[in-house]
Amino acid sequence: MSISDIMWVEKYRPTKVSEIVNHKDIKGSIQALIKNQDEMPHLLFSGSAGVGKTTMALCVSKEILGDKWKDYTLELNASDERGINMVRERVKKFSRFAGLDTEIPFKIIILDEADEMTSDAQTALRRIIEDTAKFCRFILIANNISKIISPIQSRCAVFKFSRIDEKEIVSHMKSILKKEKGKADESGLKEIADYAGGDLRHAINLLQTVSTTGDISQDSVKAAAGLTKTNDVSDVLKLATSGKIQDSRNKMIELIKVYGMSESDFLKYINQALFSTKYENLEELSQIIAKYDYRILVGSNPEIQLSAMLAELGKISK
Repeated sequence: MSISDIMWVEKYRPTKVSEIVNHKDIKGSIQALIKNQDEMPHLLFSGSAGVGKTTMALCVSKEILGDKWKDYTLELNASDERGINMVRERVKKFSRFAGLDTEIPFKIIILDEADEMTSDAQTALRRIIEDTAKFCRFILIANNISKIISPIQSRCAVFKFSRIDEKEIVSHMKSILKKEKGKADESGLKEIADYAGGDLRHAINLLQTVSTTGDISQDSVKAAAGLTKTNDVSDVLKLATSGKIQDSRNKMIELIKVYGMSESDFLKYINQALFSTKYENLEELSQIIAKYDYRILVGSNPEIQLSAMLAELGKISK
């Protein structure tokens, strides 16, 4: 694999806590914990996607375990294996495996998307956390901390990661482009940062995609991200609120299936369109969008939910 084939999000992933973008207060607290490993607690990182939770967990592991971090770190994604068997078999087996190196203070288990585990699995995990505390530390990562049971939260030091500031994202992209010998218009970088919405991983991936065109401008970013059709989302909203549900749905399906707009982006832009237009019942309309956004987030069929959302919006006149 050539260097140009490597995903930039991995190529430029920080290896030290100090290198992580933003989160100054969290970095300070984590660095203090690393210095006092005898009293190192289990950790729980929460926050939206792409804000540095997994990167922070990996940096913690590397700084504590050094060159042997791969041998004494277990990475799992709970959304792939969310049942009780995953907890009992993989986590339990690794955490109880004997033979710690004398230079290693403890093993580290990084459990990503822990909020996708079932309640039974979390209960079993709590027992394993208690049984192996002498020689194992857990770093749990969750998008929605409210889905983590209280007995687990109480056994962890909890850190809540906020979305990354647009200026920080633009600055980081400039740093990457300098290393890649690339160029970009300021407007293009701001467009990427705005589209990413505080998700640094998303911003870096889009930056790399647009860079292949050789021209990182506002127009090229919009074309690559499908933003050229965002104005059509306003039309979807207008059709729905005027009672033309079928026309509204057809246009929504076209944006998603033909032009490649993701369901999450569609919801983002329809929400923006709502607040940029003067609707008398703004609060009620906003609550409808939020309701269906949550349903999709927890796993409901996106097309069915978006269609139902448009139908419900259609019941409310402007």
